Amino acid sequence: MRVLVNEEVAEKAVRLVFSTTKLSANTLTKGMETFLGEHRRKKDMKATKDDRIQGKQTIKQLIGQNQGVSSLPVGETGLKDFERIAKKYGVDFAIVKDKTVTPTKYMVFFKARDADAIAQVLAEYTAKQMKKQSQNRPSLLKALKKFKELVASMPKKEHEKKKEKSR
Repeated sequence: MRVLVNEEVAEKAVRLVFSTTKLSANTLTKGMETFLGEHRRKKDMKATKDDRIQGKQTIKQLIGQNQGVSSLPVGETGLKDFERIAKKYGVDFAIVKDKTVTPTKYMVFFKARDADAIAQVLAEYTAKQMKKQSQNRPSLLKALKKFKELVASMPKKEHEKKKEKSR
Protein backbone atom coordinates (compact mmCIF):
# COMPACT_ATOMS: atom_id res chain seq x y z
CA MET A 1 0.00 0.00 0.00
CA ARG A 2 1.29 3.47 -0.99
CA VAL A 3 1.02 6.29 1.44
CA LEU A 4 1.24 9.83 0.09
CA VAL A 5 1.96 12.44 2.72
CA ASN A 6 1.00 15.97 1.83
CA GLU A 7 1.67 18.82 4.23
CA GLU A 8 -1.93 20.01 4.07
CA VAL A 9 -3.33 16.55 4.66
CA ALA A 10 -0.80 15.83 7.42
CA GLU A 11 -2.09 18.82 9.38
CA LYS A 12 -5.71 17.68 9.14
CA ALA A 13 -7.45 14.63 10.48
CA VAL A 14 -9.24 12.58 7.85
CA ARG A 15 -12.05 10.10 8.47
CA LEU A 16 -12.79 7.47 5.86
CA VAL A 17 -15.82 5.23 6.08
CA PHE A 18 -15.92 2.02 4.08
CA SER A 19 -19.12 0.11 3.59
CA THR A 20 -18.17 -3.45 2.73
CA THR A 21 -18.97 -6.99 3.70
CA LYS A 22 -15.37 -8.09 3.86
CA LEU A 23 -12.48 -5.76 4.67
CA SER A 24 -9.52 -6.71 2.52
CA ALA A 25 -6.43 -5.01 1.22
CA ASN A 26 -8.10 -4.44 -2.17
CA THR A 27 -11.10 -2.63 -0.68
CA LEU A 28 -8.80 -0.54 1.49
CA THR A 29 -6.62 0.52 -1.48
CA LYS A 30 -9.68 1.25 -3.65
CA GLY A 31 -11.08 3.42 -0.89
CA MET A 32 -7.81 5.31 -0.49
CA GLU A 33 -7.52 5.82 -4.27
CA THR A 34 -11.06 7.15 -4.37
CA PHE A 35 -10.29 9.54 -1.53
CA LEU A 36 -7.05 10.79 -3.11
CA GLY A 37 -8.73 11.24 -6.51
CA GLU A 38 -11.55 13.25 -4.92
CA HIS A 39 -9.02 15.33 -2.96
CA ARG A 40 -7.01 16.12 -6.11
CA ARG A 41 -10.18 17.00 -8.04
CA LYS A 42 -11.31 19.44 -5.34
CA LYS A 43 -7.83 20.97 -5.18
CA ASP A 44 -7.76 21.46 -8.98
CA MET A 45 -11.26 23.01 -8.93
CA LYS A 46 -10.19 25.42 -6.20
CA ALA A 47 -7.08 26.45 -8.16
CA THR A 48 -9.06 27.10 -11.35
CA LYS A 49 -11.78 28.95 -9.43
CA ASP A 50 -9.22 31.35 -7.93
CA ASP A 51 -7.76 32.09 -11.37
CA ARG A 52 -11.14 33.08 -12.79
CA ILE A 53 -11.92 36.26 -10.86
CA GLN A 54 -14.49 38.20 -12.87
CA GLY A 55 -16.28 41.52 -12.53
CA LYS A 56 -15.24 44.07 -9.94
CA GLN A 57 -11.84 43.41 -8.41
CA THR A 58 -8.86 45.21 -6.94
CA ILE A 59 -6.35 46.93 -9.17
CA LYS A 60 -3.68 44.51 -7.97
CA GLN A 61 -5.73 41.49 -9.06
CA LEU A 62 -6.45 43.11 -12.43
CA ILE A 63 -2.80 43.92 -13.14
CA GLY A 64 -1.76 40.48 -11.87
CA GLN A 65 -3.56 38.82 -14.78
CA ASN A 66 -0.86 40.17 -17.16
CA GLN A 67 -3.22 41.15 -19.96
CA GLY A 68 -2.60 44.89 -20.10
CA VAL A 69 -4.70 47.54 -18.41
CA SER A 70 -6.52 50.59 -19.80
CA SER A 71 -8.33 53.29 -17.86
CA LEU A 72 -10.96 55.99 -18.20
CA PRO A 73 -12.49 58.54 -15.80
CA VAL A 74 -16.04 58.15 -14.45
CA GLY A 75 -17.99 60.65 -12.36
CA GLU A 76 -19.19 59.85 -8.86
CA THR A 77 -22.88 60.17 -9.70
CA GLY A 78 -23.29 57.12 -11.93
CA LEU A 79 -20.83 54.73 -10.37
CA LYS A 80 -23.41 52.08 -9.44
CA ASP A 81 -24.96 52.27 -12.91
CA PHE A 82 -21.53 51.70 -14.45
CA GLU A 83 -20.92 48.66 -12.22
CA ARG A 84 -24.27 47.11 -13.16
CA ILE A 85 -23.71 47.59 -16.88
CA ALA A 86 -20.11 46.29 -16.72
CA LYS A 87 -21.26 43.16 -14.87
CA LYS A 88 -23.97 42.68 -17.49
CA TYR A 89 -21.32 42.57 -20.23
CA GLY A 90 -18.87 40.45 -18.20
CA VAL A 91 -16.09 43.03 -18.12
CA ASP A 92 -13.32 42.70 -15.55
CA PHE A 93 -12.73 46.11 -13.97
CA ALA A 94 -11.30 47.92 -10.95
CA ILE A 95 -12.46 51.28 -9.62
CA VAL A 96 -9.93 53.62 -7.99
CA LYS A 97 -10.69 57.00 -6.41
CA ASP A 98 -8.63 59.84 -7.89
CA LYS A 99 -7.47 61.89 -4.88
CA THR A 100 -5.62 64.56 -6.86
CA VAL A 101 -8.76 66.20 -8.28
CA THR A 102 -10.94 68.41 -6.05
CA PRO A 103 -14.37 67.29 -7.36
CA THR A 104 -14.17 63.59 -6.65
CA LYS A 105 -13.56 61.48 -9.74
CA TYR A 106 -13.06 57.79 -10.10
CA MET A 107 -10.80 55.99 -12.55
CA VAL A 108 -12.04 52.70 -13.98
CA PHE A 109 -9.32 50.29 -15.00
CA PHE A 110 -10.13 47.36 -17.27
CA LYS A 111 -8.30 44.74 -19.29
CA ALA A 112 -7.04 45.91 -22.65
CA ARG A 113 -8.57 42.87 -24.35
CA ASP A 114 -12.01 44.00 -23.12
CA ALA A 115 -11.82 47.21 -25.19
CA ASP A 116 -14.74 46.27 -27.46
CA ALA A 117 -16.93 45.29 -24.54
CA ILE A 118 -16.01 48.44 -22.60
CA ALA A 119 -16.96 50.55 -25.63
CA GLN A 120 -20.43 48.97 -25.51
CA VAL A 121 -20.59 49.51 -21.74
CA LEU A 122 -19.69 53.19 -22.17
CA ALA A 123 -22.29 53.67 -24.89
CA GLU A 124 -25.03 52.23 -22.67
CA TYR A 125 -23.73 54.10 -19.59
CA THR A 126 -23.69 57.50 -21.34
CA ALA A 127 -27.17 56.89 -22.78
CA LYS A 128 -28.46 56.14 -19.29
CA GLN A 129 -26.78 59.25 -17.83
CA MET A 130 -28.21 61.47 -20.58
CA LYS A 131 -31.67 60.06 -19.98
CA LYS A 132 -31.39 60.85 -16.26
CA GLN A 133 -30.32 64.43 -16.97
CA SER A 134 -33.07 65.06 -19.52
CA GLN A 135 -35.90 64.03 -17.20
CA ASN A 136 -35.64 67.24 -15.08
CA ARG A 137 -37.42 65.79 -12.10
CA PRO A 138 -38.23 68.26 -9.32
CA SER A 139 -36.25 67.97 -6.15
CA LEU A 140 -38.09 66.13 -3.42
CA LEU A 141 -36.19 68.00 -0.72
CA LYS A 142 -37.35 71.35 -2.09
CA ALA A 143 -40.96 70.18 -2.23
CA LEU A 144 -40.69 68.86 1.32
CA LYS A 145 -39.30 72.19 2.50
CA LYS A 146 -42.26 74.03 0.92
CA PHE A 147 -44.75 71.77 2.64
CA LYS A 148 -43.00 72.19 5.99
CA GLU A 149 -43.23 75.97 5.67
CA LEU A 150 -46.89 75.70 4.66
CA VAL A 151 -47.72 73.57 7.70
CA ALA A 152 -45.76 75.89 10.00
CA SER A 153 -47.69 78.95 8.73
CA MET A 154 -51.09 77.38 9.35
CA PRO A 155 -52.76 78.40 12.63
CA LYS A 156 -52.83 75.71 15.25
CA LYS A 157 -56.12 74.55 16.63
CA GLU A 158 -56.63 75.04 20.31
CA HIS A 159 -58.55 72.44 22.14
CA GLU A 160 -60.52 73.51 25.18
CA LYS A 161 -60.84 71.00 27.89
CA LYS A 162 -63.92 71.29 30.03
CA LYS A 163 -64.53 69.22 33.04
CA GLU A 164 -68.08 68.78 33.99
CA LYS A 165 -69.23 67.22 37.17
CA SER A 166 -72.28 65.13 36.81
CA ARG A 167 -74.07 63.31 39.60
